[in-house]
Amino acid sequence: MYNLRMCVWEITLACCFSCKYCGSAGGKARENELTTEECLSVADQLAELGCQRVSMIGGEVFMRRDWKDIVKRLTDQGVRVNIITNGFIFRESLIEDLKEVNIESISVSLDGPKEVHDKYRQEGSYDRAIRAIEELLSAGIPVSVISTLNSENAKLLGELYKILRKYSLYAWQLQACSPMGNAANNGIAFQFDMQEVIDFVVANMYKAPFAMGVADNIGYFTEAEGSIRGNLSGKAFFKGCSAGISAIGIDSVGNVRGCESMYDERFNEGNLRNESLRSIWEDPDRFAYNRKFRKELLTGKCAECELGEYCAGGCRSYNYFVHGKLYESPFCAGGAKRG
Repeated sequence: MYNLRMCVWEITLACCFSCKYCGSAGGKARENELTTEECLSVADQLAELGCQRVSMIGGEVFMRRDWKDIVKRLTDQGVRVNIITNGFIFRESLIEDLKEVNIESISVSLDGPKEVHDKYRQEGSYDRAIRAIEELLSAGIPVSVISTLNSENAKLLGELYKILRKYSLYAWQLQACSPMGNAANNGIAFQFDMQEVIDFVVANMYKAPFAMGVADNIGYFTEAEGSIRGNLSGKAFFKGCSAGISAIGIDSVGNVRGCESMYDERFNEGNLRNESLRSIWEDPDRFAYNRKFRKELLTGKCAECELGEYCAGGCRSYNYFVHGKLYESPFCAGGAKRG
């Protein structure tokens, strides 16, 4: 039996942006997105399964008018909710709404200094993101920043850090841009030196005024592994992709995936308009790519690495969209090099 702890839920694909590297190619809402009543039912089902935390994404969450109702349905049942936003349409009146629904935190996407951030999103987006951060912090709402790295902005982390360190953020997460959606369509140069990013985190994580670390698509098993994922205990090791193990993704028309970054129909495990979340989650034949993983599935350097069975080849989504091989990390910074 697998325990569901985390869900990333895309409640709409509507967005005020069409970012050059948006993995979901957001912009317009999908036809026939889940209704309010259907979303409230999904919220109930998540709570019933014991899901502890939901990260709500878009598109842009605040472009869905009933976002408050959906969030409140979750938080009223003890589910913690974080909203990820680009901050562009954020307005001061939202603060009371966020407090009313007992939001856990807000994560604002910020991908570099002003010129670079605006280049990949849209003109004026940096200033609005910063203003959203400042207003949220002033209101006492915990704020994190998520930065999506590519070949250009990964070299500017020092500049962005100088900007962010003056704020009392909760955390700063660095994640790799995956060549899917708009990033693939626009031919974004996504590759960067993961070891350099890890070295940057190591050099600053103990003195930063907030937690900082890398996401699950950056790694793995360098000497600093136990402390570079936002936890300074030295024991926060990557234990393999959690898709379908402890986490799921749900999109705005009710498709269920192991991870919302696995943006391909081959990873759809079912649809909530056709069956319950419990029936999907508890079916032993769903999420087979992870639930039935064995080290013999590893390929390339991961097959030779002594740590391969522990990290299971890294992030399934990133692997798939980079080179189509689920069980082989294309740019491992650590473990595979020792194989």
